Amino acid sequence: MNQLELIARLKPETAKIDAAMRQDLASIGSPRLKEVLEYAIFNGGKRIRPLLLILAARLCVPQAGDDPGSGLYRLALAYEYIHAASLLHDDVIDHAVSRRGRATANRVWDNTHVILAGDFLHSRAMWLAGSLGGVDCLAALSRATAGMVEAEFLQLANAEEMSRSRERYFAALTGKTGLLIAAACESGAIFAGAGDELRRALAAFGNNLGLTFQIVDDLLDYLGDEGKTGKAVGNDFQEAKLTLPLLLALETAPEPDRDRLLQWLAAGPEERGAAFHEARELIDRAGGFTAARRQAEALTKEALEALAPFAGRPELSILQALTAYVLKREK
Repeated sequence: MNQLELIARLKPETAKIDAAMRQDLASIGSPRLKEVLEYAIFNGGKRIRPLLLILAARLCVPQAGDDPGSGLYRLALAYEYIHAASLLHDDVIDHAVSRRGRATANRVWDNTHVILAGDFLHSRAMWLAGSLGGVDCLAALSRATAGMVEAEFLQLANAEEMSRSRERYFAALTGKTGLLIAAACESGAIFAGAGDELRRALAAFGNNLGLTFQIVDDLLDYLGDEGKTGKAVGNDFQEAKLTLPLLLALETAPEPDRDRLLQWLAAGPEERGAAFHEARELIDRAGGFTAARRQAEALTKEALEALAPFAGRPELSILQALTAYVLKREK
């Protein structure tokens, strides 16, 4: 299945997810809260997490609910809500001014409105998980959200200490991205009544897919086409974030190049911004981009291997194609 076929296959599903969200948000009593949420949520998101939950459930039980009002679609919303809440809070923390090509919600309104909107989504997600997926789904989502917060603290510590530890980088990556995608996949299996083996297999698939997704994000921040990604390249380097391409380059670069990169990291954001293109050349020369791409490919392989218990099932080809898309995406 190529990328165009995948998009055509998933487009009706994303439309149903959006319809389910509009139905769910229609019950909100506050006009301003509804306005903030609609602005933040219906802004071109890929719906990867709810899609994975739905596909995981159907991988276990092909006839799992097909209607936007069904329990399956409503449970899937929990994962889009948590993701959207994290983006709202991230934009406040980072003082962000744009996302996906338009002003962030905190620029349109203010931090108070955005934080409260994120809190509402978090609360609603927990209610949906518990009421539709039971204790096991609620536990999976709770573990993931707790891990996301811990990972943010680890990322702050890594930045403060300028940590060059790959182990700490991947620990932060797992908490920020891997755990939530793993929980979405596992929750699909829980909803379908799958046993522990299939739940573990889907969680492993989701975690590795999440890590791949974030490494590709790291690469796009250096190598992406701004016209396709909708955001400027170089933000990670300007903010002195030690993402995987830079970490790997620092391990292998000749001493003069490594020292130069470290000097820029210790400098101010303006100096780093001015040095971005030169820094990108040094990272490329040291093989940082190639090595990071190989790491993403290895994680993709592990993700697909985790799906071995589902060989021959109809939905497997969609998850395989989605995995290839995550690895090769350009935005």
